[in-house]
Amino acid sequence: MAFKTDAAKIKRWREERHWSQEHLAELAGLGIRTIQRIENGEPASRETLTALAAAFNVDAMALCIDPEVEAAEIADRRSTEAAAALRLSFFIHLVGYVMGMIVFAAISIGSGYFIMKWPALWWTVGLAGHAVPVVLISIVARFQADRRAA
Repeated sequence: MAFKTDAAKIKRWREERHWSQEHLAELAGLGIRTIQRIENGEPASRETLTALAAAFNVDAMALCIDPEVEAAEIADRRSTEAAAALRLSFFIHLVGYVMGMIVFAAISIGSGYFIMKWPALWWTVGLAGHAVPVVLISIVARFQADRRAA
């Protein structure tokens, strides 16, 4: 059975100790190619992890990625990407709104009175309706970040 190793942690620990891949392979009794594969994110067997853990003088599970932590990181990344996409759509809407208001103003100036007031009003309502979820999601994200930090 292969375990999902924390390649970044293994590489970081090796570099913090100023060990080369060859030196770590020698300490763990593994081949250098095995160390290279593990540091590139490929799965490792239980025996390989045990040998690496002995070399680092830690428990073998310290070299594995916790599935719950990984799932939480993926969920955070997805929600951050979704919030960024929502903000981008709002700013695109805002640019279209500004351009539309300029056109509406030009039409109204040409006619002598503000003939485009109703379309401008309803477009403003639509823009405000788009702004509400953007603001709410930003507030919720800050609240969740503060809770995690505490």
